[in-house]
Amino acid sequence: MEKGSIIGRKTRLVLWDFVMSFMWVCSGALMKLFVGKVLGLGHEPRNEIIKASLSISNMFFFAWLADKSRGAAYNPLTVLSGAISGNLSGFLYTFGFRIPAQVFGSIVAVKLLTGILPQVGRGPRLTVDIHRGALTEGLLTFAIVTVSLGLSRTGSSGFMKTWISSTSKLTLHILGSDLTGGCMNPAAVMGWAYARGDHITKEHIYVYWIAPIEATLLAVWTFRLIFGTQKQEDKSKQKQKTN
Repeated sequence: MEKGSIIGRKTRLVLWDFVMSFMWVCSGALMKLFVGKVLGLGHEPRNEIIKASLSISNMFFFAWLADKSRGAAYNPLTVLSGAISGNLSGFLYTFGFRIPAQVFGSIVAVKLLTGILPQVGRGPRLTVDIHRGALTEGLLTFAIVTVSLGLSRTGSSGFMKTWISSTSKLTLHILGSDLTGGCMNPAAVMGWAYARGDHITKEHIYVYWIAPIEATLLAVWTFRLIFGTQKQEDKSKQKQKTN
């Protein structure tokens, strides 16, 4: 019975990953369409504040959704950083089921969007050479994963953690938007690349998959080297209490 409930929880989590990835791609594209076409906002400071507010509100909604779904995610890098620190079965479950579900959710979302609303655009594209693009996505990913790991160790409120995470993601996205799209999300980029037919090119795989995954591994290992693992921190706190 216990084994059945674990399988049921894992299956629900995979389904939620698909749904959240689908919703993330749709919300991002529709929000961009709403801001650009419906509101007709340009690049004036006041308009940029409105855009940023909408983006942060959207990220707050997805943070709430992740909490309600008990750990679902729309970004492979989010689940990858946790899988690296876990056991082998969790790592295989993440790579074998969760990440493919996120990718499939993005592909379905883009197919639906481009079929109904062709004006949504063609998604993020690489505008620099492959090495500069890989370095950009790698650095952005390293930064956001490090922030996420740091927040997971703090005792801040859920609201404050979401606020710091959302503003960090938005800032990093803006910094990289003109070069690679500032994505930091291989699944979302895969959806758009698949629709364009360039999902198996060297540029896409190297810049949007290999570089972010390597940056995630480096961020996790660096953080663990400097601050130790969660278990080590718990043991240290327990020792302090007993002393």
